[in-house]
Amino acid sequence: MAVAMTSTGPIFYWSQRVGKNNQLFWMPKFRTMRINTPTVATHLLDNPAQWLTPIGPMLRKTSLDELPQLWSILMGHMSFVGPRPALFNQQDLIELRTQQGVHILTPGLTGWAQINGRDELPIPQKVAFDFEYLERQSFWFDIEIMMRTFLKVLKHQGVKH
Repeated sequence: MAVAMTSTGPIFYWSQRVGKNNQLFWMPKFRTMRINTPTVATHLLDNPAQWLTPIGPMLRKTSLDELPQLWSILMGHMSFVGPRPALFNQQDLIELRTQQGVHILTPGLTGWAQINGRDELPIPQKVAFDFEYLERQSFWFDIEIMMRTFLKVLKHQGVKH
């Protein structure tokens, strides 16, 4: 509701993402960017702050913009833990993940790369963490990642925009 009250446009932003085995799916988030924002990863925008809605920074800082992704989990496109789903046009990330065999994983709401740097990681380092997750994945490792995610969100760590 706060999204609709602070900017024009829909409450949800649906973006095409890359899922397991590089299959595309539509993923919802609460909209934090203005209508007509270029469809690229936020770090590729010149001055990302100019594109944020008035409530966008708070939604991103608290990760509340991610809550609608529970829909993608219910639909089977995502899981709670796994590599974060790439945008359809992040070819460098998609290619590196495919080369490392990470593309076989179901993307997650959070992941090993998320808690080890989130927005701050360069793509090769992000893929290295994704590969490490592939090799180490287990029920207890997922529990550890979810607990560490909760702490990171509480402390607002790792969010640039």
